Amino acid sequence: MPIVSEIKDSQENVFIFRGNSIILRDGRLPDAQTARRCVELSAASDWLSEPEFKYTAVELEKDAPNPAGCEDIPLREFFHRSSLSGDALGALSARAKGIVNFKSLKRFCSACGGTLADDPKFAARTCGKCGRQFFPQIEPAVIVLVRRGAEILLARHANRSADFWTTLAGFVEIGETAENAVHREIREETGIEVRNVRYVASQAWPFPDQLMLAFTADYDSGEIEIQKEEILEAGWFRKDALPQIPPPGSVAHNLITGAFG
Repeated sequence: MPIVSEIKDSQENVFIFRGNSIILRDGRLPDAQTARRCVELSAASDWLSEPEFKYTAVELEKDAPNPAGCEDIPLREFFHRSSLSGDALGALSARAKGIVNFKSLKRFCSACGGTLADDPKFAARTCGKCGRQFFPQIEPAVIVLVRRGAEILLARHANRSADFWTTLAGFVEIGETAENAVHREIREETGIEVRNVRYVASQAWPFPDQLMLAFTADYDSGEIEIQKEEILEAGWFRKDALPQIPPPGSVAHNLITGAFG
């Protein structure tokens, strides 16, 4: 089904985003009228609907105020709330945000430089000059909780603005399996070797286009020797002495809090 650049009152779910936040009214998704008002006031940088998935998504300009009576919360917090309530809105919002990001990033054809437009048949962008189609891309990444007896391995990352400790993670490279990537990332970032790599879960992470593949692994050998370009510090932590960890809403938080039963 195609991406449609319109806002219909019949859409069941309306997502309004600003960067990595989502806009709510009284803790719930706003209505189509609110989304349309954002567009009419030129507060939106883009908007779209996917009729097949029954949603409309609007991306607000960075400095645009919230619609009247609305508040914004981090999108990861919305994921967490959705998980607790058992509804599917977290997953749907991840798709909506991912498609918004895709449209923002894919404006010109990488083959001929022509302008891209929404494809009339698919959730894709098509070049008006050469006809080449571009579909949303997903960047697979592994995220790993390493255990050593009653301790877990956590690190502070150099490229993160938030000052918390989290599990190790990295992108899967061409030619690798996810398990290969687990071993390589841990070895590169901390000098540690692991064994018993086990898949746990996955999470769509539209910041902007990741699919996080979560694993656990057991410590095998080695001493921590950080990759200074990527890691500020790393260490082993017990349940009763955990540092500040990622807030709820991410698979990293789930891995850490689930590590101790």
